Amino acid sequence: MTNKTETATPAVRLEAVYQARTRLQGVALHTPLQPQPHLSEKHGCAVWLKREDLQPVRSYKIRGAYNRMATLTPEQQALGVVCASAGNHAQGVAWACRHLGIKGKIFMPAVTPNQKVGKVRLFGKEQVEVVLIGDTFDDAYHEALTCAKNEGLAFIHPFDDLRVIEGQATIGLEILDDCAGQPPDLLLLPVGGGGLAAGVSSVFRQLHPETTIIGVEPAGAPAMCESLKQGRLVSLPQIDPFVDGAAVRQVGRHTYQICRRTLHEVITVPEGLVCSVILDLYNEEGIVVEPAGALTLAALRLLAPDWQGKKVVCLISGSNNDITRTEEIKERALLYEGLKHYFLISFPQRAGALRDFLNNVLGPDDDITRFEYTKKNNRERGPALVGIELKHPQDYDALIERMERHGISYQTLNDNPMLFEMLV
Repeated sequence: MTNKTETATPAVRLEAVYQARTRLQGVALHTPLQPQPHLSEKHGCAVWLKREDLQPVRSYKIRGAYNRMATLTPEQQALGVVCASAGNHAQGVAWACRHLGIKGKIFMPAVTPNQKVGKVRLFGKEQVEVVLIGDTFDDAYHEALTCAKNEGLAFIHPFDDLRVIEGQATIGLEILDDCAGQPPDLLLLPVGGGGLAAGVSSVFRQLHPETTIIGVEPAGAPAMCESLKQGRLVSLPQIDPFVDGAAVRQVGRHTYQICRRTLHEVITVPEGLVCSVILDLYNEEGIVVEPAGALTLAALRLLAPDWQGKKVVCLISGSNNDITRTEEIKERALLYEGLKHYFLISFPQRAGALRDFLNNVLGPDDDITRFEYTKKNNRERGPALVGIELKHPQDYDALIERMERHGISYQTLNDNPMLFEMLV
């Protein structure tokens, strides 16, 4: 990882980025850079949002996909392209196929939600063929590579391709254009495979190196963080796929080499904090984002004390959020904030035991949100799974004190990963 004074020349050429911007005119939007008065007051710094969630495919991926496909040779375009993706990249490729008149095969895991598959077909129309195969992205990825080799099709990588990186880098030009001579003191960029971070940070390093650039990864998939720490490309043995737009086992070879020279730091944020930000953005700002789209604002919550009074730009990368995930997002947010707790409680099998628990243990603002009881006819006690939602995090200690005082036999589940995953 570099420090702020390193001046190594980035691999992304500005001339190529300007050319990419020209190609993208009329295809990708010049998305707004919006001041956020409420968030600025909340965090004590001037917060601006770069709204890539407003793109036609609701993410920045259209930039890199289109730029790569537009620079293929006529022969390659005539043959067609292939890619693998479970989400935003597939939609970007599909959109580019339709607008460039290129046939495309898009490999997606068989478990991909129908909503996402439908959007790819909607954007690509008759130009794309969606192939559902395997249970994971890796399965689809390997099948796509095999198809590209056997059929002579150009493979459109989601991030580890210089033309893709140059397309994403056009975001950096737009931010600087819209800053009216006052570039940000801090720029926060989401990091998945690293294409966006590599491109945008390269532009800033060359045009405004005074800006501090910090990459943000989900805590459950810190592929860039670990690679930078170890000084080599690292493949994570397992990841938490919740922040699906940024959860990769390994970042790109090109993106790693660029980011190690252009990013000042990469930090991770807990998935629960990401969920809290998603809900707050919707409830307070009316902005709908996907988990990856909330990474930078989650990081701002952690970093804001060090950037009081400064200008901060947070890149909102996408808004392709499946509505069926809402309950899980709410649950993860409550757990992170210390407002939701699960217990296994052993109740005496006598009349009034539950009533005693409610009267003696539950606080005035506590709410039971889950209760599953199993009666054991041949035993004196029976187990119950109890979920309790608190009004304030500090109410937890009082709840535990009351259970101890009244001799309640319990076991906490929030810190037991194996049991806990069965509940959320």
